[in-house]
Amino acid sequence: MAKDKHVSETPATQMLKKLGIPFTEHTYQYVEHGGAMESARQLGLDPHHVAKTLIMEDENAKPLIILMHGDCEVSTKNLARQIGAKKVAPCKPEVAQRHSGYMVGGTSPFGTRKKMPVWVEAALLELPTIYLNGGRRGYLVGIAPQALVQGLGARPVNVALEK
Repeated sequence: MAKDKHVSETPATQMLKKLGIPFTEHTYQYVEHGGAMESARQLGLDPHHVAKTLIMEDENAKPLIILMHGDCEVSTKNLARQIGAKKVAPCKPEVAQRHSGYMVGGTSPFGTRKKMPVWVEAALLELPTIYLNGGRRGYLVGIAPQALVQGLGARPVNVALEK
């Protein structure tokens, strides 16, 4: 796909443009519950380079975003400990949607309805390019991982569990 061909205008792409963060666009056929593994398969990407955007909440129901390798799970116990929370758990889909403004399966850390702290698996920051949701189902954007730190103030954690 040509880099200059504009695929979708979402709150995420609007924010990326406003911040001056370059990105590439990658579309695929959305599959219910396919997640990062399915998008990586369709696009021929390493699932370790595809970041899933998860909306979770702490014991006070305060929402947060965690970005994780597509082929890993999040240790919520380690995440809670590293961010100074008593516990962290995934939000129910309808709650996650309310916080982010995105449909589950199309959640981007950029352009969320509610400003939330962003945590990122540290190893993602070491990759040359990562792919994450661009704000709608079936649509990924490729960015330099440091854009997460510069644009969102993302802070690194080490909470990956191999699947």
